[in-house]
Amino acid sequence: MPSFDATLEADMTELRNAVDQASKEIGTRFDFKGSSAKVEQKERELSCFADNEFQLGQVREVLIAKCAKRGVDVRFLDIAKPQPIGGDKLKQIITVRHGISGEDAKKIVRIIKDSKMKVQAAIQGDAVRVTGGKRDDLQAVMALLKKDVSELPLSFGNFRD
Repeated sequence: MPSFDATLEADMTELRNAVDQASKEIGTRFDFKGSSAKVEQKERELSCFADNEFQLGQVREVLIAKCAKRGVDVRFLDIAKPQPIGGDKLKQIITVRHGISGEDAKKIVRIIKDSKMKVQAAIQGDAVRVTGGKRDDLQAVMALLKKDVSELPLSFGNFRD
């Protein structure tokens, strides 16, 4: 039976490139001269550092702009509240989403079941597998998910005929 997997996975290479470009721009911009503004990446966690709230916002905007330019969907980024790290310096953690959470997976399955299409949806780990009798039904489900689940940057892979 034809099937596909709906997953949530950012392109980590492009994200690394975006972080590198943002770091380079922050290092050369005049308004960041002499400050501790920077961006660091550890696996699926980005850290933004700055001297004050305004600079932190500027660092975040540079990072988001570079991500958008590199084709990394900004919906992958979960931005936490800024935390003071001593003196007047601030740190903000940005987590990169990976895998569909259980709550979101249930929502996707519910949308598919409510559509009354002749397909089955099953949660498999951090992905949702959709199987159906016809390839056209699966393509209709992809279109439905792109339209109805706009808060998640879903990708569709592992398409089998």
